[in-house]
Amino acid sequence: MEITEFINTQPTERQETLTTIHQTILANDTNVIPAIKPMMGKEMILYEQLNYMKYALASAKNYMSLHCLPMYMNPAIHAKYLPLLPNANFQKGCINFTNMKEFPLEVLTAFIAECSSVNIAEVLENRKNKK
Repeated sequence: MEITEFINTQPTERQETLTTIHQTILANDTNVIPAIKPMMGKEMILYEQLNYMKYALASAKNYMSLHCLPMYMNPAIHAKYLPLLPNANFQKGCINFTNMKEFPLEVLTAFIAECSSVNIAEVLENRKNKK
């Protein structure tokens, strides 16, 4: 399934938000390649860097989620963006939201730009080699 097709199968009121987030990720992190793949039992858009998932964009029943491995592995990123997104629901490695008011474009852009500097493939390979 193509990305556009996936987005078009989501509820109409979410399609513009999903498209905006997708385009923002691609514009601000040129090291990732998107594909529709399963994760946590459902299909979502996975953004991979050298075959490692860096981000994932999902549409659940009551909200959308941006999963972010750089945030999961870097508590400073989590701490920085938590107060900037007071209406979103933060977990350790994802941000849940219902619309762009909860995840404003300027914050999203800064968030992805900051996470883009994390080479997730390198971090995970180094972590694996330390074991």
